[in-house]
Amino acid sequence: MHLVQILVPLRDNDGNPFPRAWLDALRLELTERFGGVTAHLRAPAAGAWKDEEGDLARDDVVTVEVMAEELDRDWWSAFGKRLAKQYRQEEMMVRALPCERL
Repeated sequence: MHLVQILVPLRDNDGNPFPRAWLDALRLELTERFGGVTAHLRAPAAGAWKDEEGDLARDDVVTVEVMAEELDRDWWSAFGKRLAKQYRQEEMMVRALPCERL
């Protein structure tokens, strides 16, 4: 089993919020494909990193996660690229962790 997490930005690079409908559609799509989804919406995480010029960039993100029996790397890679295009990001952080149900 795998826990797949997607870090979804709440705003574009100019600080404009993305439509809430995008997040709702993402949750619905993942629920339909994987049978459930968890979105950590109450307190966005505050991300920070240095950009190519060395300037500090910041972003508020929510984590959306699903449990998947099998990890289809090709599907997740294409999915992440599609989301990156939609959210106007260079890359969407899509990560998978091995998970054991206790």
